[in-house]
Amino acid sequence: MDLKICKQHASLNQIVLEIKKIGKTIGFVPTMGALHKGHLSLIKKSQKENDFTVVSIFVNPLQFNNVDDLKNYPRTIDADLDKIKKTSVKNTIVYLPLQEELFPKNDTFVLTDLNGMDKEMEGEYRPGHFNGVVHVVHNLFKHVQPNAAYFGEKDFQQLAIIKHITKKYNFEIEIKSCKTIRDKNGLALSSRNSLLNKEEKNKALILYSTLIEIKKQKENLPPKETLKMAKSLFKKSSLKLEYIHLVDSKNLSMLSSEWKKNSTCCIAAKCGGVRLIDCMSI
Repeated sequence: MDLKICKQHASLNQIVLEIKKIGKTIGFVPTMGALHKGHLSLIKKSQKENDFTVVSIFVNPLQFNNVDDLKNYPRTIDADLDKIKKTSVKNTIVYLPLQEELFPKNDTFVLTDLNGMDKEMEGEYRPGHFNGVVHVVHNLFKHVQPNAAYFGEKDFQQLAIIKHITKKYNFEIEIKSCKTIRDKNGLALSSRNSLLNKEEKNKALILYSTLIEIKKQKENLPPKETLKMAKSLFKKSSLKLEYIHLVDSKNLSMLSSEWKKNSTCCIAAKCGGVRLIDCMSI
């Protein structure tokens, strides 16, 4: 089977049942479209590691707390399909779910306890965001029934929450975390980058350079002082810093007095009207 496009759950479900019947594996790459090399790296990894790959494209309204942000989010379905076709498309399905089927009136979804992981960072600046993320991922997992699902590490808080809910909802799915793909200057690839002009992309490099500097200073400064240094760097930038946090990579608890073995720095800032996030293992 070459590339197949499904818009209805019934047609996808029939394919999934046939795959399961012959004992083959399914890898899943959920996206909101506006695909870039980061997304394509996830798709290629899934294609390499599984018998079949499902790529979903759906701009989820439930995870946007800003109406303008939802309205302006790039939608490039034709270009997305062209990019997917240029990968090794054998045994690849593109799922374009209908909103009324993904979130039906008789939806049985119940939000599970997120252990406070949704309160800080993105949760503080985007109230309700992770409720929407958890809802759509839960329902997509139900539709696709994958053996493995692939997520980029750039959305580090989201990745931690998805790992948590996979256990909470008893999904027998392996969550694969994949390295952030960057352009040659270090800017993390993001669908929102298409909304930036060349000058803004150069200004946005402050996110990456700050993360690099934090990693350098880890041996010299405790977390609290490292954050002070990082914030001072941002004061010289035209970007508006929303947050920069050092967290335990496993449970997202904030670091203050000492470093943990597995620490991550998460950062968010606005470049003009475009909101960007990045992270790095420290």
